[in-house]
Amino acid sequence: MSLSVAVAGASGYAGGELLRLLSQHPDVEITTVTAFQNAGRPLIAAQPQLRSLAHLTLQETTAQALSGADIVFLALPHGSSGGIAAQLPDDVLVIDCGADHRLTDPAAWAQFYGGEYFGAWNYGLPELILGTRGEKQRDNLVGETRIAVPGCNATAITLGLAPGIAAGIIEPHDLVSVLAVGTSGAGKGPKTELLASEIAGSASAYQVGGVHRHNPEIVQNLTAAGGVGVSISFTPVLVPMSRGILATSTAKLAPGVTEHDVREAWEAAYAGEAFVQLLPAGEFPRSGDTTGANTVLIGLAVDRRAGRLVAISALDNLVKGTAGAAIQSANIALGLPEATGLPLNGVAP
Repeated sequence: MSLSVAVAGASGYAGGELLRLLSQHPDVEITTVTAFQNAGRPLIAAQPQLRSLAHLTLQETTAQALSGADIVFLALPHGSSGGIAAQLPDDVLVIDCGADHRLTDPAAWAQFYGGEYFGAWNYGLPELILGTRGEKQRDNLVGETRIAVPGCNATAITLGLAPGIAAGIIEPHDLVSVLAVGTSGAGKGPKTELLASEIAGSASAYQVGGVHRHNPEIVQNLTAAGGVGVSISFTPVLVPMSRGILATSTAKLAPGVTEHDVREAWEAAYAGEAFVQLLPAGEFPRSGDTTGANTVLIGLAVDRRAGRLVAISALDNLVKGTAGAAIQSANIALGLPEATGLPLNGVAP
């Protein structure tokens, strides 16, 4: 028997990617799609690529419209999910792809987002290492009915650095990460700086100086991995590609750590993980290798002159960075095989 699914924010990029993946999921049926400004329009007027869902019409985003489904995915801007989620039945599985339920610290929410704090839900990053014993966050998702999907930048940086934090082979302070990010991460709304004539042939840093909203989330994750006094300087750079993230993260090596120690820690952390894959020594990922796939690819190097680890991680911000992570977490919560409906292979060229 198929589980019924509702997707709020179905006219946006994240909502569209959720629907693309869910349309291939053997255990669910998409019954409800909602939007704000696009309410009343056929879904394919907003998402013309989703031909198999041409029978669906976008409804107004209300708790009443969503509450009849077994699973509700909220792909809404921050500040929009919390109020709706609070009105949904407790037995409905709700997956929030926005930021409203990610942060455990109300003060961090007030500083980086502002507005009403809706409380933290269980965090939907199954591969996140918890402390030094090698436990993973997936164990906390089984049977859950409220799950918060990570931010895409936070996922790229966290998975790149967490094994070293957990193993104690990199210092948790003085972390630095610079990310090349695709324009879809900024959403579907019209913005001058995202026009083709503005972005083509150009790269630009944004939210520089520790003000990006994913900062406290990254600190929260790496602290959960065992870091004490975690601090990171994180700078995103907008580049002319529609989707994808390439994160170059560096950290100071602990005294006496060797290249062998580094490789061993990451291999142990991600052994058996389908969606987080460590590349062979000397190889580094390209963002395009993950396009359309629910994978994170990681390459490692040790800069001996600087005494630093370099971890390069790549993912598709709309799949493993958002929609794929949401479905992966839902599968775990429901007791389904974790990889159900999720592509391992990317699209090229």
